[in-house]
Amino acid sequence: MSCVCPGERVPLFPPTARCEHRRPGQSAWVSAEGSDRRTRVTVLVALAANLVIAAAKAVGGLAAGSPALLSEAAHSVADSMNEVFLLAALRRSRRPADRRHPFGYGKERFFWSLLAAVGIFVMGGCFSFFQGIEALVSGGEEKFGGYVAGLVVLGIALLAEGASLLRALYQVRRQGGARAGMRDPALRTVVAEDGTAVLGVTLAIAGMALHMVTGQVVWEASASLAIGALLVYVAYRLGRDARDQLIGEAADREASGKIRELLRAQPEIDSVEALFTMKTGLDSALVAARVDLVPGLDSERVEDVAVRIKRSIARTVPEADQIFLDVTDRRAEEAAESPAATGERGGA
Repeated sequence: MSCVCPGERVPLFPPTARCEHRRPGQSAWVSAEGSDRRTRVTVLVALAANLVIAAAKAVGGLAAGSPALLSEAAHSVADSMNEVFLLAALRRSRRPADRRHPFGYGKERFFWSLLAAVGIFVMGGCFSFFQGIEALVSGGEEKFGGYVAGLVVLGIALLAEGASLLRALYQVRRQGGARAGMRDPALRTVVAEDGTAVLGVTLAIAGMALHMVTGQVVWEASASLAIGALLVYVAYRLGRDARDQLIGEAADREASGKIRELLRAQPEIDSVEALFTMKTGLDSALVAARVDLVPGLDSERVEDVAVRIKRSIARTVPEADQIFLDVTDRRAEEAAESPAATGERGGA
């Protein structure tokens, strides 16, 4: 038998010891599918509410000549389109890996969430700013008779958006609370949209009511501008999160710490020179480690060690479905120069 000599770099995963992927039929995958079904229902509830509310707000806004109500109509239209994006994310991100995409399609979830954030910014935020500025410049056209109907529409919208928000928060709770549930970009976007919608409707009601009481359109224009600023901020936060995940965000520190501890605990591993992780989907991650083995291990032993370590990592961190180990004699102080090896900002 051949031995692993110092200085020789050997991959710990030969063709006969590749990672075993968790696919349909295993508990983790079944749980993810069930979570997706519940999230899909939440998105469909939000979509139905937004379509009805958008139509009602548009009719009421045109009848009353209300910039705040028209801003809210644009907000609901943007939310409706975003729900379509999120439904696409739920369907496309679960496609199995193929030759062209060997790591699967999990990141599609992040891509469609990014498009949803862009939709909130362009269709919601920018149109709200336009309506507010136009009202300030033109002085606004006062049709107080239509405002009563507009306030009724906003009251109904507040109830519908509140019900949709409660459904989304219930879904977050079912998926393990804020920390676990908000990992899903689709569910996170729905919660952000519904929460913003409730606050936006409240601002629109306040602006219209003050306009009616004082006769000053500046109140309603200010409400429209505030809605626009709120939407731009929410779009920025959602877009930033989606961007980080698209460009290759590391697994959370707790998971990385467990993997590092597990590797260091192996008697055949002398030192862990570097550990790299990257999220490849909502519940999947790639793990690559560079390790220094103790001297004197033959190739057959190396393969057995690889299989055992791989299975241990998969049991400890279920989302680690792609695991690669590499043997090297590079000293730890050299590997430490890479931020990706230490977990510093900008690395893994």
